[in-house]
Amino acid sequence: MKDQQRVKSVSSNTNIKFLDLFSGAGGLSEGFIRAGFSPVAHVEMDSSACFTLKTRMARHWLYNKNREEIYFDYLNRKISRDDFYKNIPQKVFSSVLNEEICKHKIDDIFSKIDELNNGDIDLIIGGPPCQAYSLIGRSSDRNNMINDERNYLYKYYALFLDKYKPAYFLFENVIGLLSAKDIDEKKYMDKMIDLFKTIGYTTEYKKLSACDYGVPQKRVRIILVGKRNGEKDFFPEPDTWYPDIKVNEVFSDLPSLSSGKGSDTPCKLKKYSGQWLYQSHIRNDEYPVTLHRARPHTKTDLEIYRCVVNAWNDGHKRLDYNSLPKRLKTRKNLTAFTDRYKVVEGDLNYCHTILAHIAKDGHYYIHPDILQNRSITPREAARLQSFPDDYFFESTIVNSGREAVFRQIGNAVPVLMAERIAIKLQENW
Repeated sequence: MKDQQRVKSVSSNTNIKFLDLFSGAGGLSEGFIRAGFSPVAHVEMDSSACFTLKTRMARHWLYNKNREEIYFDYLNRKISRDDFYKNIPQKVFSSVLNEEICKHKIDDIFSKIDELNNGDIDLIIGGPPCQAYSLIGRSSDRNNMINDERNYLYKYYALFLDKYKPAYFLFENVIGLLSAKDIDEKKYMDKMIDLFKTIGYTTEYKKLSACDYGVPQKRVRIILVGKRNGEKDFFPEPDTWYPDIKVNEVFSDLPSLSSGKGSDTPCKLKKYSGQWLYQSHIRNDEYPVTLHRARPHTKTDLEIYRCVVNAWNDGHKRLDYNSLPKRLKTRKNLTAFTDRYKVVEGDLNYCHTILAHIAKDGHYYIHPDILQNRSITPREAARLQSFPDDYFFESTIVNSGREAVFRQIGNAVPVLMAERIAIKLQENW
């Protein structure tokens, strides 16, 4: 089993080189690396996410050098982040560009990428921040996100395509992109496709759900794939995978915790007799498992959590906030987000979507085990996003920054889904 657990990192003979824009914590990139693609650079404005990317690239470099014990020492907190980074060549970290993609920065970003690889890019992946296109973002903004600068980040994406002229590109975003309109009432999606066409790309797109590719989560996203001077019908339709598991299996080998307990340092896993955690490359018995630390919650929230889990266990009922006893209702607004308390569906094949909002309070992601009575930990959220257990999420504050970690996980593309797309794209290359 242990031989099967070892996941290939960047292959030394890989010829397909990619650039990852708006990289976040690297879920999309990790899937492509796992499929055999080689990253030239990642461009991301969030500093915490860039530390995560640096640590992950360091892990891949150590793997290929058979020096993984250094990474183990770091995860076990035997060495500091600074001391860990001293073991890694600077060129590994230079590939992570902590930059905002904007008008006054783009030429500098181009120069740094050219220094890394002489401008040789076969593929560009990534998707701009989704808030401006999302249905929730538009409904909560008084201007319906009109004139929000993030609406137009696709134009910068096009500048990268025009400069490097990769054979393909892959653009990921929320399904709200299908209906989001500019001030002139034209859809952003149509404007994107038209712009990409002017610089030589035929674009095809589909709605894909992560639960169709082995991810225990219903997460629907729009995937646009462009091919330079491409013909029709080239979209890399991924092969489906429906493992026979319930969401509870995702959590089954992690130590039971109560509110406020656990640690960011490694925890001891329980015995696991299943296969899916190995088949998905999430569990690896050779690596320490970190970030299994539960949020502290108020007594009121803990009582509400018990009500929520009991309702779900009684015929899959969802609890409406207004149905709570008066003494538990502390919010003034009783009309908006009345479903803000929600249990993760442990007895189903997949749960509801993990969002970046998990960084705020965890009420939407209550653990299904009523005895633990808490929201899920960063490691549990990462598993629902199909990140391997050896994936360490950093923050700008060492050994802290839980909000930054949750935000990175919630914003990510599930690794299994990314890998399935990458494998099919490689087959069609």
